[in-house]
Amino acid sequence: MRKFGLAAASLLAAVTLVTAPAFAEETKFMAMLSGAEEVPPVETGGTGSANVTWNSETKEISWSIDFAGLSGPAAAAHFHGPADPGANAGPVITIDDLESPSEGKATLTDEQAADLAAGKWYVNVHTEANPNGEIRGQVMEGSM
Repeated sequence: MRKFGLAAASLLAAVTLVTAPAFAEETKFMAMLSGAEEVPPVETGGTGSANVTWNSETKEISWSIDFAGLSGPAAAAHFHGPADPGANAGPVITIDDLESPSEGKATLTDEQAADLAAGKWYVNVHTEANPNGEIRGQVMEGSM
């Protein structure tokens, strides 16, 4: 009977390990987008916000970006970096969904993830009237 008890306990432990959910660390980020954040600043009635989630296990970033009041339809949108607030950098990730709310995801390299965590990325929404960007917001840890 004792051997059966040990075997059953071992089996239960093995099943628990196999079926236990993996807990990835997720970090929330946010950005408030405006023309004033563009470099140089842009006069616009456009505004926006971004909610970003980083999953350290899958190395995946996902986002939802809301924007309104632009001078015209969004012509392009990107995550740019690495750059401090007030500095410009090239695109790192293209945001394909140009309708608000824009949603998407991408897999990051370790270097990209480090730049994101350090606050070195910004979201930029471009329009035909403002091809260098109409609204922009620095991506910072936190949530709305």
